Amino acid sequence: MTATEIVTVNDRVYAWPKVPAIAICLDGCEPAYLDEAIDAGLMPTLKAIKERGTVRTAHSVIPSFTNPNNMSIATGRPPKVHGICGNYLYEPETGEEVMMNDPRFLRAPTVFKTFYDAGARVAVVTAKDKLRALLGHGLKFDDGRAICFSSEKSDTATKAEHGIDNASEWLGRPVPEVYSADLSEFVFAAGVKLLKEFKPDVMYLTTTDYVQHKYAPGDKEANDFYEMFDKYLTELDALGAAIVVTADHGMKPKHNADGSPSVIYIQDLLDEWFGEAAARVILPITDPYVVHHGALGSFATAYLPAGVDAAETCARLAAIDGVTVAVTKAEACERFELPEDRIGDIVLVSGENITLGTSEDRHDLSALNEPLRSHGGLTEQAVPFIVNRAMADLGDAPSLRNFDAFNVAVAAAALGGDAVEAAE
Repeated sequence: MTATEIVTVNDRVYAWPKVPAIAICLDGCEPAYLDEAIDAGLMPTLKAIKERGTVRTAHSVIPSFTNPNNMSIATGRPPKVHGICGNYLYEPETGEEVMMNDPRFLRAPTVFKTFYDAGARVAVVTAKDKLRALLGHGLKFDDGRAICFSSEKSDTATKAEHGIDNASEWLGRPVPEVYSADLSEFVFAAGVKLLKEFKPDVMYLTTTDYVQHKYAPGDKEANDFYEMFDKYLTELDALGAAIVVTADHGMKPKHNADGSPSVIYIQDLLDEWFGEAAARVILPITDPYVVHHGALGSFATAYLPAGVDAAETCARLAAIDGVTVAVTKAEACERFELPEDRIGDIVLVSGENITLGTSEDRHDLSALNEPLRSHGGLTEQAVPFIVNRAMADLGDAPSLRNFDAFNVAVAAAALGGDAVEAAE
């Protein structure tokens, strides 16, 4: 394929990159984290990129959770198109609550698959393995043009399934502890080595929000994380890649003055109103890694008993202090661009400093050793969108979305140098 040709992914047009196009998703990166670290003099490269490149604020998709947003970035479309509307869902046809990390849930091809099919070299590195199968869906690893692995299971990577044997050994780093900043650092280090050796046309690096769940912007541990990231960004930028730095969601404090989690237990309320277990509350933040947030976020959906009026129930819930949105399925799917068959009868969103739970006795919060910080709602929708090239006419939030990242990255990469051009 020549540099003048284009690729169409889910009805969006993407330029063909002349230099590597990289999107970096900093999980949980509330914009204030970058501001604080830059002000502390810890991110000289990002500061320089902001001065010479393009700085915007974008909006994530709602719910502002990991899986929906990573797959929106990977497909360039909202959840109603790709189908991934949470980390976790309830399947009414089976009566089971399941993780939404199986490719069977994905309804649209990724940017990576489409570029790979067009002849590109593609690399994807994710911190947690829960995303790896979704992000790598459709890639083939038998011709040396695709690599997709996670930090979490880097030592079990194989050529046949990931495009690389034992990524931990290849990188010369041990497998990181899943609840650590090291899990994300592994992603950045792998990205630098891949850019030097594998030379991808398109690369995606996506991290974990362990640090952001525990530490506020400006905290030493948070600043240490972003200082570390800046060192790898320095190398990626110096190698000539066109880079977009964004996030899947922000992060806010969700605790009371005494440090205890601030929670509205929705299942307990609905049990009081309609009878025990008559309704079913689903928290899409739920995943295998709940130690740092206790499965508490600011978005919930609920399946109501037959005969219960959804609009009336929403009105009752909207009257509760801390519930900022309580809408029916139809309203939620229209407003938040969600797939109707994977959402309950009602959707709830809580405010900046409060979360939604199921029943109080179902949440194990014993491992929360710092005041709760979490996400999922509208107050965590604003995310950074920074390009290391000067780009015209990108707009800003709410029209600019984090899932525009690859469209912008390849548009910048198609220019080769530092010329100014709008993304398609």
